[in-house]
Amino acid sequence: MEQNNNNIQEKAYKPLDYKNDQPVRWCPGCGDHAVLNVLLKSMSHLGIPPEKTAVISGIGCSSRLPYYTHTYAFHTIHGRGGAVATGFKTANPEMTVWQVSGDGDCLAIGGNHFIHEVRRNINVNLLLLNNRIYGLTKGQFSPTSARGFKSKSSPYGTVEDPFIPAELTFGARGTFFARSLDVELNISQEVMMEAAKHKGCSVVEILQNCMIFNNGIHSYITDRENRPDRTIHLVHGEKMIFGKDMNRGIVQDGFGLKAVTIGEDGYTIDDVLVHDAHCESSFVHQMLAMMDGTDLPVALGVIRAVDAPTYETAVAEQVEEAKAKHGFTCLHDVIMSGDTWQVE
Repeated sequence: MEQNNNNIQEKAYKPLDYKNDQPVRWCPGCGDHAVLNVLLKSMSHLGIPPEKTAVISGIGCSSRLPYYTHTYAFHTIHGRGGAVATGFKTANPEMTVWQVSGDGDCLAIGGNHFIHEVRRNINVNLLLLNNRIYGLTKGQFSPTSARGFKSKSSPYGTVEDPFIPAELTFGARGTFFARSLDVELNISQEVMMEAAKHKGCSVVEILQNCMIFNNGIHSYITDRENRPDRTIHLVHGEKMIFGKDMNRGIVQDGFGLKAVTIGEDGYTIDDVLVHDAHCESSFVHQMLAMMDGTDLPVALGVIRAVDAPTYETAVAEQVEEAKAKHGFTCLHDVIMSGDTWQVE
């Protein structure tokens, strides 16, 4: 079957082709169940064979996900999923790599690996499950917990401000950022498939619930009553419209953004911005990604997707150039090509 430029094949697979026979061990109601099911469904729609797919994780509740996939799978060590994923993709550029990480695993001990993985633009699909708590280690505050958050490790409230995954991604010059909710299955599948098609490091933040230690942390936007007015589904090339009656929109307000009601205060549909996920400048993308559900709705969908050279491709090209220039055929040739000494 012919393969297109995005390494995606048209072939009939079913989600169960990517699921092994291991029983899934997450708490009932955990958002990880939804992420796993959507990922398996996305893999089947993409049509990349299981033997051409790898799922890599660090440590945490979400990092158990590789145990349940019928693909190459690596459950690595705390915070180092990005380092392993980078090495694996560089050595095996023909493979499709999914990295699954939590906010604690990815942004605390793994924070340095995260920013450099994004900066290098390695062609890895990174699912960052953000429940704003350490779940596996039983309820400590995480790097994304809000200031004042009370937990087992902060009984009087945290005294620090949180990391915002979108802000870190843009600060590291990320080429792809998307967001979904664990309860938004269709949007989650949409962004996962777009992440797989993107050439480069695709960061997908999924706001997820922890039933045991942080239940309802995202309810201000996930509850059915609140969701239409506090979230907006961004689609490239379409107007930024949201609300229960789809009569609200995002407009430019000086150098910032503002949510307005269409037909009031002189605003018409023509004033509403059109989403351009492919714009090279990240200025508007970052403003959209930082909307927090108060004055402006939380942005879901693909927020940024731009082209840039990928790390593993550049490394492979460099290796081929060196081999052609110096006639290297094996590692021994490389080692013996520089200054050498003979010890007698």
